Amino acid sequence: MVSVTSDHPTASRSKIPVKLVVAGGFGVGKTTFVGTISEIEPLRSEAVMTSASTGVDHLEPAAEKTTTTVAMDFGRIGLTADITLYLFGTPGQERFHFMWNELARGAIGAIVMADTRRLADCFSAVDYFEARKVPFIVAVNTFDGQRVHRLDDVRQALQLDAAVPVRFCDARVRDEVKGALVNVVEHALLRARATTAAPA
Repeated sequence: MVSVTSDHPTASRSKIPVKLVVAGGFGVGKTTFVGTISEIEPLRSEAVMTSASTGVDHLEPAAEKTTTTVAMDFGRIGLTADITLYLFGTPGQERFHFMWNELARGAIGAIVMADTRRLADCFSAVDYFEARKVPFIVAVNTFDGQRVHRLDDVRQALQLDAAVPVRFCDARVRDEVKGALVNVVEHALLRARATTAAPA
C-alpha cells in the first residue's frame, strides 16, 4: 500500500507531480475534501450564491449553502517521499461542466464524490471519466457520520464496473480523505499496468 507522508520543503530530490481530479454534484463535499487534506492553504474560487441561481441550480438537500465553486478548488499533498499530489476540485453545477476538460487534462485519476440523498447528481461525473477512460473511484460522503446505504447498493445504482473501487469517506476527516487518495492512486497504477501488459 502507498503511504502518505508530509511534503517536506527541504527535500533534496525532485518530486514527481501527480494530478488528481475531485468531481461530483453540487454541495457533495469537494471543497471540504480538498481543504481537509491540503498541506498548503487551498485555493478556492467560491462566489456568494444569489437569487439568479434560483431555478437553475438544484440546491436540495444543500439549501443551507451560501457559496459555490465557480472555477475550481486546488490543493497539494505529499503522498510519498517522491510523489506530490495536486488536487483539482471541479465545480458541481451543470452550467460549469464546460470547465471539466481543462481541469481533467493530464490527470492520472479522479475521485467522484457521491451523496446518497441525491445519487443521480454524480452520474455526469461517472459518465465523463468512463468515456475518457480515466481511472476513478467513488467516495460516498458520510454526512453527519451516517452510512445509510450499503456500498454494494451504491455500486448497483450507479451501474459501476466491478473493478471501480467504492468506499465511504467523510470529507471532514483527514485519515478518510487520505485513504481515498491512496485508493485512487493504487487503482490508477493497476489500470496502467493492466493496459501495458495487454497484448496489442
